[in-house]
Amino acid sequence: MLKFEKTLPVGLQLYSVRDFLQKDFEGTLKKLKDMGYDYVEPAGFYGMTAEKFSDGLKKAGLTAISAHIPYAEMMSDSNKVINDCLTLGIKYLAIPYLDEKTRPGAADFENVLNTIREFGKKCAENGITLLYHNHDFEFIKMPDGRYGLDYMYETVDASILATELDCCWVKVAGEDPVEYVKKYAGRCPVVHLKDFTGVKSENMYNLIGLKETAKSTSSFEFRPVGYGKQDIPSIIKAAIASGAKYLVVEQDQPGEQTSLEAAEMSRNYLKSLGF
Repeated sequence: MLKFEKTLPVGLQLYSVRDFLQKDFEGTLKKLKDMGYDYVEPAGFYGMTAEKFSDGLKKAGLTAISAHIPYAEMMSDSNKVINDCLTLGIKYLAIPYLDEKTRPGAADFENVLNTIREFGKKCAENGITLLYHNHDFEFIKMPDGRYGLDYMYETVDASILATELDCCWVKVAGEDPVEYVKKYAGRCPVVHLKDFTGVKSENMYNLIGLKETAKSTSSFEFRPVGYGKQDIPSIIKAAIASGAKYLVVEQDQPGEQTSLEAAEMSRNYLKSLGF
């Protein structure tokens, strides 16, 4: 097993346990804290204001380090989005997903990049770093031969857009997550640790929560960190060497376990590595 010269703070993407949060917000946060998660990454406020949501985190002893807020919401009410982030006290704000009309390869993609530039500047002016959280569809080839993901980072200045590499989707796209973390050294402050088994399949995107009734299949399944096919120790080693600030666990859909059980399995695995 790899030995680590240093460790990084570990957080949980709260989308992973959304079903429990919807039923018992405060109780679920307490359970996460008891598991050993000190940091979280919100994805929605569950009908609460940012102030009330923030109070709930503080009561549980949790700190928000970043947040996933839909791209459309960022563009439609950028002032509110930034004010909510300031209320949470977060350092990072991630674009979590682009639909088919706005992602690489779409006719409007250049305009999307322009709006990202403007919003990224506004974030920077308020002390927030804008991140982009990838899936595998950004690995489409652009007309010049570059992947859409690389095209984005090479045409938008690093001072206004950094990356939140999701290591599962990098692997699903056929690339090495370790090498991608290294490629964006100094520009990847938050690394998403996500494990899976199987291969790319037609129903993958149903499993990220677009359809809450979707179930894993034998061809693709999300797994707790350390229980799938990812070389997690090597990814972590690369993250540390590349200057990452946080590791964030994410599991879009649980398998045999409940989402809370899966979150605990991931946390215990990382504890076994010294984190």
